[in-house]
Amino acid sequence: MNGPDNPGTIISFRGVTKQYEGDEAVLKNVSFDMERGKFYTLLGPSGCGKTTILRLIAGFTEPTRGDIYFHGKVINHVPANKRQVNTVFQDYALFPHLDVFENVAFGLRIKKLKQAEIKEKVLEALRFVNLAGYENREIHEMSGGQRQRVAIARAIVNRPEIILLDEPLSALDLKLRTEMQVELRELQRRLGITFIFVTHDQEEALAMSDEIFVLNNGIIQQSGTPTDIYDEPINRFVADFIGESNIVAGRMTKDFLVEFAGKSFACVDQGLQPNEPVDIVIRPEDLEITRPGEGKLEVRVETQLFRGVHYEIQCADGAGNRWLVHSTRKAEVGEAIGLTFDPEAIHVMRFNETEEEFDKRLEAYS
Repeated sequence: MNGPDNPGTIISFRGVTKQYEGDEAVLKNVSFDMERGKFYTLLGPSGCGKTTILRLIAGFTEPTRGDIYFHGKVINHVPANKRQVNTVFQDYALFPHLDVFENVAFGLRIKKLKQAEIKEKVLEALRFVNLAGYENREIHEMSGGQRQRVAIARAIVNRPEIILLDEPLSALDLKLRTEMQVELRELQRRLGITFIFVTHDQEEALAMSDEIFVLNNGIIQQSGTPTDIYDEPINRFVADFIGESNIVAGRMTKDFLVEFAGKSFACVDQGLQPNEPVDIVIRPEDLEITRPGEGKLEVRVETQLFRGVHYEIQCADGAGNRWLVHSTRKAEVGEAIGLTFDPEAIHVMRFNETEEEFDKRLEAYS
């Protein structure tokens, strides 16, 4: 963690807790740093605390404990209208009685800028979001994607240092959503300012972000690049929440050797205690179908669905573990097949439980 005095850091949380009277804390002793000019995503299920972080950065609420820094200065009590931050809300919060130009110009008029300057800034913002020529359109005449662009233009027209986006793609259909993911990412790169994006959609987070913060129950479970989060999940929650995973109980026999599904396998993990209970994660795309007897695991196909680019195959091994496989190779329901995988495909995670609890859990699989 760089610290709030690092020149590259724009926002820092230090021990931030947010608790509403009579309720459990929605954020619990959270600390992190965000750098200028990056695309960050706060990812997690409903109620995990991600929107609360957004509201704290925006100045819509204050922390119960801890400090929030902007360029190294505490801003806990700085009002929202004094912060170099703008927000794009889930419903866009556009004014239906104003046309596109006046929606984008709203904040500039509050600042009492001259008309010529307002016009220049509004038209520039509309060009940035590919809405040049739409300034006289009524809001009800705009599509969902166009309305989102208007909301983004209104957010960037003052050139804030941070733009907060609170699930702005959730109301769009799948095709438009995918298009807007590309547009938002490209817009952030062109503007060179910090975007902080809130979503519960894992694919969205992986596709768009420089860095992801995975939250659950008011705690940041893990932060890192999309590749780090996907390939090296720190615990069962992250592994299960980020993409699809096979997670089974295992035991770390020694460095580079792990046991699960009744067998021992070479792996690339080290530094755990001999015979330490662990969780094993193998991604579905890392499992390769082989002939029976030629794989590291012997399984039987239970279900198969065609997903366009691959088959989604559910299998079960003799130890009671179920395996999800993504493969371009078709299998038949009821067919016996082998599964093989590389040592690098095995990710070992520590599991915090007693030996007795682990033995009971392991016994349930056998």
